[in-house]
Amino acid sequence: MRNLKFKEFRDQLKPTSRFFLGSNKVMQVALGRSNADEIKPQLHKVSKLLRGDTGLVFTNMPKEEVESLFDKYEEHDFARTGTIATEKVELPEGPLEQFSHEMEPLLRKQGMPVRLNKGVIELVSDFVVCEEGKPVSPEASRILRHLGIKMATFQLHLICRWSAEEFELYREGPGASDIDSD
Repeated sequence: MRNLKFKEFRDQLKPTSRFFLGSNKVMQVALGRSNADEIKPQLHKVSKLLRGDTGLVFTNMPKEEVESLFDKYEEHDFARTGTIATEKVELPEGPLEQFSHEMEPLLRKQGMPVRLNKGVIELVSDFVVCEEGKPVSPEASRILRHLGIKMATFQLHLICRWSAEEFELYREGPGASDIDSD
């Protein structure tokens, strides 16, 4: 998870909401894993959805406002290693004037065919940084960051909602298939 982006979102909701991220197993035990040990009716259904990068948000905001905030929140960020590239990035042969001469060893270390020509970094041949639909390599990730190209999108999704009156499933999460059987 992108901590800085999440922190910004959390700070935006700080006056009305609290987020809990941590050990999913501990949160599952606290909420109750089955009908028999849940602390409030239907909370074990929330517990079953706590898998992977999930957490809990407690709020006194209206349901529609919370849904709207989560649906609208989207931040673009630099791709990390393993992220699937959203576009092909190819640099043509020639000068790379956006970089200072001091960047030449760093770019060479990332696998780019570069040389210094009168104090200007020059690409010796065309260079494909990444291919659309393929995972971004560690080197490509660093190059994209230096180029200022953001390919990743940070979003938060609501999986379910629980209140004393009802449980509502928004989207299928891991383990959601057996929710209604309880």
